[in-house]
Amino acid sequence: MNEYSYEQIAVGHREFFDVTVTEEMMAQFKQMTGDVNPLHTDADYARTRQYTDRVVYGMLTSSFYSTLAGVYLPGKYSLIHSVESKFLRPVYVGDGLTVSGTVKEKEDAYRMLILALLIVNDKGEKVCKGTMQVKMLDA
Repeated sequence: MNEYSYEQIAVGHREFFDVTVTEEMMAQFKQMTGDVNPLHTDADYARTRQYTDRVVYGMLTSSFYSTLAGVYLPGKYSLIHSVESKFLRPVYVGDGLTVSGTVKEKEDAYRMLILALLIVNDKGEKVCKGTMQVKMLDA
């Protein structure tokens, strides 16, 4: 876990990590949220909608932004204020994802970082992008 202070982070600072979406993640997300939409739970149904398999929950995909802020950028001293996500392509179980964030702005009066977010699959396709505001807590 990173322990950056506000002063150690500059505009342009980037962090990333890799994760693979698993069946277990899908099952846990379904259990926690109660989302039983067949697009996420029934491969045959998903195929009738022109997808190659069940589509990973978009909110599961974007939940990795929490890991990005809480572990990587800025890490230990973060408090997420807002997240905006746009889903660009479907994600499937087994897809490898690279989750990244780049500091676009710093608001010194509030000790706030504005991050540009991006998730790319193992084919190099952008699957999710967004913006996050992260307040930096005192060390």
